[in-house]
Amino acid sequence: MDFSLGKILKGDRIIWVILVFLSLASLLIVYSATGRLAYRQAGGNTGYYLIRQIVFILIGFGLMAFLVNIIPVKFYSWIAPLLLMATAAALFAAIIQYKLTPSKPTPRSLDLGFLSFQPAELAKISLIMFVAKVLGKRQKTYEDLKKAFIWIMGVSVGICGIIFYGDISTSALIFGSVMVLMLIGRIPIKLLMLPVVAGILLLTLVYFTADYLPSWAGRVHTFKERIDDFVYGDDQAELGMTQADYAKLAIYEGGVFGKGPGGSEVSNYMEAAYNDFIYSIIIEEYGWVGGIGIAMLYLIFLYRGVVIVRRSNRTFPAFLTAGLVLVMVFQAIINMAVSTGVFPVTGQPMPWVSMGGTSTLFTAASFGIILSVSYQNQKDKKEVAEQPVMIDVPDEDEEL
Repeated sequence: MDFSLGKILKGDRIIWVILVFLSLASLLIVYSATGRLAYRQAGGNTGYYLIRQIVFILIGFGLMAFLVNIIPVKFYSWIAPLLLMATAAALFAAIIQYKLTPSKPTPRSLDLGFLSFQPAELAKISLIMFVAKVLGKRQKTYEDLKKAFIWIMGVSVGICGIIFYGDISTSALIFGSVMVLMLIGRIPIKLLMLPVVAGILLLTLVYFTADYLPSWAGRVHTFKERIDDFVYGDDQAELGMTQADYAKLAIYEGGVFGKGPGGSEVSNYMEAAYNDFIYSIIIEEYGWVGGIGIAMLYLIFLYRGVVIVRRSNRTFPAFLTAGLVLVMVFQAIINMAVSTGVFPVTGQPMPWVSMGGTSTLFTAASFGIILSVSYQNQKDKKEVAEQPVMIDVPDEDEEL
């Protein structure tokens, strides 16, 4: 068997290159931004979180290689409903665990003892799989599209509604990605306007009623506070600099070319320098040149996703790729917008760059599925090219 790197890393080679560059950026920034965390939780071992990130990235690459080489694309269509049910069960279990465990700070994560993860990360994959499956099967008539819309909206509202209780920004990210995917899937705009208007009304209602809702009503109070802090300014700024203030300071000090690798000073004062605000630390150390470079990598990834979709000759793989690409690119844009002060604080990490554990593996699974579709396209193209060309040779008695 051929175990050369070129034979293992199948699929779109440009995406593999993007992943290598994002991995290098992740390791450099995570090492630089976790100094404070290392002294607080790792006994001053500043290499601890770097090694941890290396391990998860290597496992992620292994997972991607496994999905590309072993798992056929049609398997995702078959497993989509089962995976979605598992996601719903995990989301409910996380909320129940939160209610029964007073020391648990948030319903976002599910602790299984040997493993802790955020079910919303699984929802980013399972819900997109389900939507892609429904859209892929119902493309022939208007009635098909209408039934697809009803199915997708019913399931999406249910899943995103559960996520909404503990993580409003992730719920909005997933639901927004589903909406754009339905637009790509030719769902009529007049149907899509209904959930758009309903979503705006819901968020408006949550904002104006948050002060009157009890403490058990999920993250609605945090949602209102972050909007108010963004519009009117953070009250905590009177007591000292906030995370958003530190992010702006990091960007200001970075300038055009930055302070160089490991030169960040602001990360020593930020709680989420290695996660939610990692983009500001990238700019502090590598300047706007580095910041634009990271943004370009995600834009190139978006373009390669479009290429993979256009080359797909089956609807399910095309919609699956489009949905997963949208989720990751939208999440990266939100992270950048929060760090630069364009959006309110949301708590969205930068895919494959921010420090993470199981979230990194879920992101790797998304990349692996996209690369699997790309590899399937390459195989289909090769099979068509290898088919013999049939030449119609006239009979001897037939006039030329």
